[in-house]
Order: sequence, then C-alpha cells, then structure tokens
Amino acid sequence: MSDERGVRSLASDIYHPSPITMKLWGGRFTGEADKHFAEFNASFRFDRRLLAADLRACAVHAAGLGRAGVIGQAEVESITGGLKRIGEMAQEPGWLDRFDAEDVHSFIEARLVELIGNTGYKLHTGRSRNDQVAVATRLFLREEIGAMDELLRGVQRALLELAEAYPDAPMPGYTHLQKAQPILLAHFLLAYFAMFARDRERMGEARRRANVLPLGSGALAGTNFPVDREWMAERLGFAGVTRNSLDAVSDRDYIIEFVNAAAMTMMHLSRLSEDLIIYSTQEFGFIRLGDAIATGSSLMPQKKNPDSLELVRGKAARVFGHASALLMLTKGLPLAYNKDLQEDKEALFDTIDTLAGSLRVMATVLRNIEFDTARAREGAATDYTNATDLADYLVQRGVEFRKAHELVGRIVVYAVGQKKELAELALAEYQSFSPLFDETLFPALSLESSLAGKKQIGGTAPECVRQELEHARTVLAD
Repeated sequence: MSDERGVRSLASDIYHPSPITMKLWGGRFTGEADKHFAEFNASFRFDRRLLAADLRACAVHAAGLGRAGVIGQAEVESITGGLKRIGEMAQEPGWLDRFDAEDVHSFIEARLVELIGNTGYKLHTGRSRNDQVAVATRLFLREEIGAMDELLRGVQRALLELAEAYPDAPMPGYTHLQKAQPILLAHFLLAYFAMFARDRERMGEARRRANVLPLGSGALAGTNFPVDREWMAERLGFAGVTRNSLDAVSDRDYIIEFVNAAAMTMMHLSRLSEDLIIYSTQEFGFIRLGDAIATGSSLMPQKKNPDSLELVRGKAARVFGHASALLMLTKGLPLAYNKDLQEDKEALFDTIDTLAGSLRVMATVLRNIEFDTARAREGAATDYTNATDLADYLVQRGVEFRKAHELVGRIVVYAVGQKKELAELALAEYQSFSPLFDETLFPALSLESSLAGKKQIGGTAPECVRQELEHARTVLAD
C-alpha cells in the first residue's frame, strides 16, 4: 500500500510546470520567448470567441477518453465539471479580461488545472491543438451559420411585407440605368427575395460541409488511443467524421466557403442598397426614407442622407477583402498544419459580425421606407417604356420582329421630336408609318396592358406576381 502511494506521489511530482511549460508546448524549451514574438504569436484576444465551442468539444473528448478506458470515470466527471465551471465563470462580465494566455486552448487547460489539479493535464491526451481548434471552429461556425440563416429570413420577410404593401403599384424597370419597361414594385422586391434565397442555399451547403468532426485526427497522423470518433461526432451533433487526418487538421475550406457565401450575400445587400439610394434621390423620388435610418448634414439643414444604406454598401468591401485574403492565406501552404492558419480567425469573426450587422440594418431599412406610388407610376408610364409593346403589336400582325423593331425606333424618334409620348400620337400619325396600325393600337400601349402581357412564369404581370408572393410566403413558412 505504501509502495502504491509512493508511485502515485512520484507520478504527481514528475511535472511541476514552470512559466515556460505552462504553454502547451513548453517542454522542449529552456529559454523564454522574446516578448514581442510572444505578443505576435498570441491569439487569445480574438480566439476566445471559440471558448464555448471549445469547452463543449473538450467535454466530449474527455468522455471519449473515458469510454476508451484511457482515463477513469471519476476523472471524466472532474474534468467535465471543471469545464462547466469555466463556462459559467466566463459569463461574468470582465472575467476573461483578467487573464493573459497564448490562445483559448491553453487558457482552458490552465483554468482547468487551477480548478481540479493535475487531472486537468490529462484532458489533452490523444489530442493536438490542431484538431482541437478545427473542431471548435467547426462547432462555432455551424451555430453562426444557423443564426445567419435567421437573419437572412428576416430580410426576406421584410421584403415580402413591403411587396405585399404595394402589390399592384407599377414602377419603371431599368437596364443600363436607363428606363426600359414597366414592372411592378413587388416584382422588383421579389427579385431580391430570390437573391437572398440563393444565399440561404449557399449558407446551408457551407454548413453541411463544415458539419464533420476532425477531433481524433491528432496533430496530423491520428491518435494512438482507441477513442470512438463516430460516437464523439454523434455527441457533438456532427453528421460524420473526417476521413483523412492530414486534411482534417489543415482544411480551412469550410471557412473559405462560408466567407465566400457571405461575400455573395454582401454583394446582394450592396446592390439593394444602391437601388434604394438611387430611388431615394430627388431626381427619382420613388422612395422616402424614415428618420430611423437616415442622418443629416452638419452644414446643410435640408439634407436627409441614406447613411444606413451607404454603410452596408461600403462594408461589402470588408468581406470581399476577407474572401480574397483567405484564399491567399492558404494557396501555398504545405500539408499539414501551419501557424499561418491562425490568421483565419479574425477574417472569419469580422465577416460574421459585418454580415450580421448588415442584415439587421437592411431589415430595419425595409421597414422604414415608403414608396411614392404616384411618382413611380408616372415614371413607369413615360419616356417610351411601352416601345417594346408597340413592336410586339406589330409582330402580332405578321411583321418580323427585326423590322418591327426598326419601325418603332423611327416612330420613337418622331415622337421625341413632337415632344409626345407614344400614347399621345394620333392614329393618323401612326398610319403614316404603316397601314397595319388601327384603333386597337392604343389599348395595347396602356401601362396596364404592358404589365398584364408579361404573364409567363417569372414575369411581372399582376397575376404572376401574386403567385410569387404566395410562393414567397410558403418559402418563409417552411
């Protein structure tokens, strides 16, 4: 019995951590790291955002070690209890700010040892920071993508509410920022609804590929301990496990894919911002901005500036930059892990914050604007937006489209010279261009006829738009 106590005493005395060995890698070193390099190397100031995810993965890893018989059940309970306590203390305002650590992983181990003693050192058995950070980041990102989907749904919901408020209001559609053909305002809004639907699909695909467990891959070659990786994956809610340890610890595709999906979403937010900014100008005047989403000028008292939209448009550049930076970061890395990959975190975190903030603001903007339907209708009915309908009228009377297009072009030139809209020209004036024109011409030139004629699937006809509004409601309810 005394011999057993002596062995245990010796085992506990083997490891007395020095300031160097308090790091997860310090045993090989006899000197201190340069102060400036240590600061340069540390990541705790930003990767502590992974704390909750890392604690969760650590608890399952401890349980996995217990199931494999590597550590005892009492040790598992001690470790998981300590991890839970760290999570609770981390909720206290300012608690994390009291500590200096190399990274979140060494922070957890140091706090765990403080709480439960040397048993805390057993947690890292069969594990590397390489697979530890990979699983924590995947857990973290998986949850963030779920939150991002809700924010995207929020923007879609705001678009749908605005479209339903103006279901029959016409406005001019544009190509090259020149008036083209009349459309419904709801059709315009549903175009962005469709864009954000694709963004949600891309986010879902990114989440699916992130949702595999790298834990158990070790530093690069796997682990010598018989942990059940599939059991750990199930406990953590992953769909499966990674199939190659080299790839598992060095893969950042899931981060790059998410950031690129975020960049696409920011591009769509930026386009919507640009449209709303343009339509809110005095020159267009289709939109009135609410006070909640606009600012004034420090010099010009009359100004009402769309700063909310301009900031969304500007912040898109940040995410585009992160998408490019992550590709550059990883393009020349050899297998397996390299410290370069520490640089992925700030890009990821800032992308999440920027996209989430932009989505929240856009939903708020959409609920704080009004459309001047009279101004928009006037814009839809003027400047020869019905010229294509006039050409189609001739086609329906047997004229080849190319010839009809040329003839209507000449009629437009004439109307411009007369300072008249197409509907204001007399029948005799039309018949001077072609005898095919008769009294049925003018109903075909009306705004209502122009809209109603586009009744194929995806068109701007009121009946089609009503169907798409119903479809959009179904999408959001699903």
